[in-house]
Amino acid sequence: MEKFKRTLRGYDPEEVNEFLDKIIKQVEGMVTDLKDRDQKIEELERLAAENLRLKDKVEQYERMEGTLNKTLLTAQKTSEQIKLVAHQESNMIVNEAKQNASRIINEALLRAEKTELEANMLTRNVNIFKRRLRDIIETQLEMVDDIEKIEL
Repeated sequence: MEKFKRTLRGYDPEEVNEFLDKIIKQVEGMVTDLKDRDQKIEELERLAAENLRLKDKVEQYERMEGTLNKTLLTAQKTSEQIKLVAHQESNMIVNEAKQNASRIINEALLRAEKTELEANMLTRNVNIFKRRLRDIIETQLEMVDDIEKIEL
């Protein structure tokens, strides 16, 4: 605490004025410090709010990344399943085609055998027919010869 000299009418006005100037400067310095601190606090609060907003965005992006990773895994599994099913179906189609080809070949071979048997039978029948026709013609010629013998 400051002590002032006493004068005729009370305290020395110069000392009091100096003291008051000193106090005013200290108060002004404190007010300036408080304003600076208030600005810093406002800036820090703004940065804190910005950090929270950015943190929320990062969390949102992390959730999106997780969702995308799950989606990619699901797509990959689905793709593998589709490939497996397609491979199985292609094997089934190939096996079915082989079976159909074997059946068609067997049927064709049976028809060919049947046709060959029919051709052989027709050839035999034609030969038999020729022989009989020849026998009939020879018999007819013998009859013609016999008729000529009788007429002469």
